[in-house]
Amino acid sequence: MMRPAVFLLVAVLASLLATRGAADFSALAPCDVMQLSPCASAFAGKGSPTPSCCARLKSHGPNCLCRYKDDANLKRLVDTRNKRRVFTACKVPVPSC
Repeated sequence: MMRPAVFLLVAVLASLLATRGAADFSALAPCDVMQLSPCASAFAGKGSPTPSCCARLKSHGPNCLCRYKDDANLKRLVDTRNKRRVFTACKVPVPSC
């Protein structure tokens, strides 16, 4: 059975795909929010970020993270009260967007 944080990540991505046209969704490419699935529990406040989470967070860079934050469907994934804790633990600068 899927954990709630992972289920939320999948549900939000499915919602995004259902509500956006192909042209709009292409604006997020090559950013892939599913690559942050190892971070779901950390963003939900249910544990520390894993090494896999930190590696993926670092590889996304600030542009992708800002795009997620600006998207109403994805904002709740990366703009949580645990965001600063996750970024700090991963030694990733919090994007200023």
